[in-house]
Amino acid sequence: MGLLNGIFGNDAASQSSGPLGGLLDGLGGEDDNDLITAAMSLLQQYGGLSGVLDLLRRKGLGQQAESWIGTGPNMEVSGEQLEQAFGPSTIGDIASQLGTPKSETSLALARILPEIVDRLTPDGKIPENHDDLISRGLAMLRGGDNA
Repeated sequence: MGLLNGIFGNDAASQSSGPLGGLLDGLGGEDDNDLITAAMSLLQQYGGLSGVLDLLRRKGLGQQAESWIGTGPNMEVSGEQLEQAFGPSTIGDIASQLGTPKSETSLALARILPEIVDRLTPDGKIPENHDDLISRGLAMLRGGDNA
């Protein structure tokens, strides 16, 4: 699937590469579109990559979050850790949107959030246009045409 390739390509003509290129292919398909949308909405809600990184640092998950941004392997985070960081009501709201139990939702977010952050930071640093990337990605995932 080239959906996110088109969203996050380096230019409008680029359909095959970019920070989130191939994300859907690697995550299992159409059912993950809603999960990706929820995770990117979570990033946006908490102030983009910088805001989420700051939150995770304050909640004791800074080392994990830094690994997602860095160029090395991503450290794992548990669903329970994400629920503690973002709060049970936030995870519960996402679970309601997805129609899945909260425990499954937090596990799914623990799987996808590191991958999204990693793909948004391909050079090992937060790009200046990360807010725009998230907004464009959300618009495209939601069927908007302003990506």
